[in-house]
Amino acid sequence: MLKFYYNPISINARRVWVALLEKQIPFEPLLLNLNGDQLQDQFTAINPLQRVPVIVDDGLRVVESLAILDYLEAKYPTPSLIPNEATAIATVRMVTTTTVTELQPATVILTRPLVELDTDPKKLESAQEAVAKILSFYETLLGNQTYFAGETFTLAEVVAGTLIPSLPLFGFSLDDYPHLLAWAERLEERESWQKTAPDFAAIAAAIPNIKAILERRF
Repeated sequence: MLKFYYNPISINARRVWVALLEKQIPFEPLLLNLNGDQLQDQFTAINPLQRVPVIVDDGLRVVESLAILDYLEAKYPTPSLIPNEATAIATVRMVTTTTVTELQPATVILTRPLVELDTDPKKLESAQEAVAKILSFYETLLGNQTYFAGETFTLAEVVAGTLIPSLPLFGFSLDDYPHLLAWAERLEERESWQKTAPDFAAIAAAIPNIKAILERRF
């Protein structure tokens, strides 16, 4: 059975978790607390980058969430999370790439003051501007559609939809983006979202670990 190394408050792990559930792939969940256990030799042998998520499937180790999602799509193609029409494919790739390379790094910066870490005010301002710009882009890209690729649920939802609902934590109201708000509310109705949503107690308990990770890596 596929092994899935994860932590419930990790956005990167959650997107893989959602994909596993949406594709109904049987898996064995293996919890890392990220309290230093990710630095131990046993896990480092599995992922030298010392972070989640990781999957091990038929002896193959795959690290990094987007690589894992690509692997799952190729190995377990039904139901498909990638459209086959050129415009829709481009839209999905724009959303997934922008979320991982632009939106998520900005939220990492905005997380620092939440866990009482000093942050350059200019970097905070730049991060806030980046988030607002991306949300406006997504709002226009989504428009009145059910999902980014039209009526089809795709990896755009898996990747962006596991991050965008957390943005109110950083002072962004989705009320300012009505299309995205309705989209996020639709996603929250899915069983995969409900099963993977971290509860407040888990987030609060993880704050010391989050702080330690940010101090070490950023």
